[in-house]
Amino acid sequence: MTTKMTTKMTTKELTLASILTAIVFVLQYFGCVIKFGTFSISTVLIPIVIGAATCGSWVAAWLGFVFGVAVLASGDAAIFLAVNVPGTIITVLLKGIGCGLAAGIVYNAVRKVSNEYLAVIAAAVVCPVVNTGIFLIGCLVFFMDTVSQIAQSAGWEGSIGQFIIIAFVGVNFLVEMGINIFFTPIIVRLLKIKK
Repeated sequence: MTTKMTTKMTTKELTLASILTAIVFVLQYFGCVIKFGTFSISTVLIPIVIGAATCGSWVAAWLGFVFGVAVLASGDAAIFLAVNVPGTIITVLLKGIGCGLAAGIVYNAVRKVSNEYLAVIAAAVVCPVVNTGIFLIGCLVFFMDTVSQIAQSAGWEGSIGQFIIIAFVGVNFLVEMGINIFFTPIIVRLLKIKK
C-alpha cells in the first residue's frame, strides 16, 4: 500500500505566506539600518519564524530562501562576494533556508509536546542559532584565508575562531535572538487570535 503525501495550503495560509515573503524581502533589502559591529541587526528572522508557526516548515524554508536572495541583492554579502562568489551564494542561501526549515521543524516538534507559546519561543531561538551557525561554517569552509588576513590586519592576537565570533557575530547574534524571542510570540498570538 502506497501513501501519497499531499500538502494543500489554505487560502489564508497562501495569503499570509505571500505577505510574509514581501515583508522578508523589504526588511532585508531596505531595513538594514541598525548596525552593531560589522553586520546589520536583522529583524528579518521574525517573519520567518511567524511563517514556521502559521504556515509550516516549507513556507519557513521558502522565506529563508527569500531572505538569502535579499541578502545577496542588498549588498550585505559584498565583502564575501569579492572573495568567493560560489562560496558566498552557497553560504547565504543555505543559512537562510536552513534557519527557516529548522524553525519549522522545531516549532512542530515542540508544539506536539507543549503549548503554542513554548513552540514559538523554541523556533525563535533555533532560527538565529542555525542562521549564525551555518554562517560560521561557511566562514570556515570558504573564507578562512581572508578572515585570517582581516584578523592580522586588525592586530588580533587571539585565535581566528575567536575573531570570527567577536568580529563577525558579536552582539548582533544576541540582539537578533532577543528581538526574535520578544516579538515573534506576540505577533503569532495576534495572527491566531481569531482561530
